[in-house]
Amino acid sequence: MADDLCALSATELLARYRARALSPVEATRAVLARIEKLNPVLNCFNLVDARSALDAARASEARWMKGAPQGPLDGVPASIKDIILTKGWPTRRGSKTTDPSGPWNDDAPVVARLREAGAVLVGKTTTPEFGWKGVTDSPLTGITRNPWNPKKTPGGSSGGSAAAVASGMGALTVGTDGGGSIRIPCGFTGLFGLKPSFGRVPAWPLSPFGTVAHLGPMTRSVTDAALMMNVLSLPDARDWHALPYDKRDYLQGLDEGVKGLRIAYSPDLGYARVDKEIAALVKKAVTVFEELGAHVDEVDPGFDDQLEVFTMHWFPGAAYVVRSIPAAKRKLMDKGLLEVARAGERITMKQYQDAVAKRGALGVLMNRFHEKYDLLLTPTLPVPAFDAGKEFPGPAKKRRWTDWTPFSYPFNMTQQPAASIPCGLTKAGLPAGLHIVGPKYGDALVLRAARAYEMTRPVAMPDLARL
Repeated sequence: MADDLCALSATELLARYRARALSPVEATRAVLARIEKLNPVLNCFNLVDARSALDAARASEARWMKGAPQGPLDGVPASIKDIILTKGWPTRRGSKTTDPSGPWNDDAPVVARLREAGAVLVGKTTTPEFGWKGVTDSPLTGITRNPWNPKKTPGGSSGGSAAAVASGMGALTVGTDGGGSIRIPCGFTGLFGLKPSFGRVPAWPLSPFGTVAHLGPMTRSVTDAALMMNVLSLPDARDWHALPYDKRDYLQGLDEGVKGLRIAYSPDLGYARVDKEIAALVKKAVTVFEELGAHVDEVDPGFDDQLEVFTMHWFPGAAYVVRSIPAAKRKLMDKGLLEVARAGERITMKQYQDAVAKRGALGVLMNRFHEKYDLLLTPTLPVPAFDAGKEFPGPAKKRRWTDWTPFSYPFNMTQQPAASIPCGLTKAGLPAGLHIVGPKYGDALVLRAARAYEMTRPVAMPDLARL
């Protein structure tokens, strides 16, 4: 029974609560039992608060018994990436340099909204130090592993969040995405994840990596992500970058399909090298959109590799983080983060301003591209999950995580909504991801397209009996 409960989506849990066929206490106990069993193998939680979770579940149960749920997520087990402030719990950020004693008096906007909606928060998930890279290991928590194969990485930086939801340790989680940190781990672990338009989900404190950083849902179904967006997108005055609240219900129109949409498919953006098996799975997934009535053209959006432009934005953020740490403590930090920070320190103001101008040109190019095409499809990642504990697949001398994530970071710079949805397994049994990119502020359209695909190819869970 515990296994069955852990496999239920948030939508399914809520339906059973409403019918009084299931209690939030039962669901939470099942999740806590799953964490106790599998977290020693996967290392995706660095904090679990069973007492607080069960107290919240009992309160939720009482509300459901009265027919008066507190909000749209009442009683659903959820987790928070340990980059995001959570009242009463340390936010360690994967770093030995943080002081666990706090004080920890604040909820970030997304955490506050989840509490208000009645979600049961079970704990905090692992992250690389300060979320700096696309895999999940840190000096504080060690290596996090992929539930499809524990020898492999779940990706990052929201890798603990992905491993948790993919293995049934809660139906919902919140991740951050500054260069792919929601979509990369969802691609590697077979989840759905949405990086919303920048400012759609309020953030506070603002990320040291600046205006490329987003927050969003990571779930086992598109409907669950839409449900979360109704909660996470609620306004919060602490984020002065936030978009005006539009009161949209992301569940409305979710099942309208893709018939008649104009969709561009770019297998490599014109420059990326993609594993043949991944490329074949993505190409097969694209044909589903044609079968569903969309007009699909194979066409590149028309920009060159944006790696240098992105690093001019990302590396100074790493330098800012490291400067905030006392020099005596820096020996405790991830050597890779320190290397990236040193590279960030060497970037001149002219180089940065040039990158800002090129970023603006990229944004205009994509605005014009979406005048012709409603959506852009690409692979989420060019490779399947590789060995855990490594930043780069294969020989990695002088190589960084940004070298194998060409499909994600361009759309952090343009601030467009982009999602990853699983589109099959390699012969080795590892997930591949389809990347769906929408026009700026087209979050609902991205969800709708993902839902159309999901209805033909539901998200699967890994075989946890092997763990």
